[in-house]
Amino acid sequence: MSILDLLFFQNPYAFSFYCILLFIFCSAMSARVNSVFSRYNNVESSRGMPANVIARQILDSNGLYDVDIRRVAGNLTDNYNPKTNTVSLSSKVFDSCSVGAIGVAAHEVGHAIQYATGYTPIKIRMTILPVAQFGSNAWIFIFIAGIFLRMPLLQDIGVALFFFIVLFQLITLPVEFNASRRAIDTIRSQGILFGTELDGAKKVLSAAAMTYIASAALALFQFLRLILSRRR
Repeated sequence: MSILDLLFFQNPYAFSFYCILLFIFCSAMSARVNSVFSRYNNVESSRGMPANVIARQILDSNGLYDVDIRRVAGNLTDNYNPKTNTVSLSSKVFDSCSVGAIGVAAHEVGHAIQYATGYTPIKIRMTILPVAQFGSNAWIFIFIAGIFLRMPLLQDIGVALFFFIVLFQLITLPVEFNASRRAIDTIRSQGILFGTELDGAKKVLSAAAMTYIASAALALFQFLRLILSRRR
């Protein structure tokens, strides 16, 4: 019997316990990113330039004149949409001159640059996105149907669909880390933030990165449990 079998099957409550721990970790990371952003969204940058203006500056310096910038509702709903070629900045970020807002805006611009330069991980992520989206909605129903109908093939299909969800989460990690690195390098090289201001932006982006790590860990753990359950 393997260590994995001992971890999951010798104690019937083990899996639930581990899931609860991971859920708490995910929730804690989500709360932390909101806390860190709130803190540094109250720290004004010395240059006093709004995040949307800085985003435009970074885009133009990379020759991305065709990328639009728009305001969206919500809190930390910032994103880059490659279909519309638009960087969307949330209300708390768009007009803010804070260290936190600048870090978030530069991060989203980093995604636009990734697409423009053909960054490999983001191309892979976009390739598997349709399957991952379908799998996120369908895998559990297919898996449960396989159990009730006593059709192992359906269960295996459910597990295979969940695999693409995990793969998407894992590929998201280098995509997000790279966007954050691009953001920090750019705001440093262009003199947008200095000293403690730059450190503040790093902390905001590091806190955000931990939420992706937590989500990937939870997905990977669930996938491992599914694989082991199929071996029983």
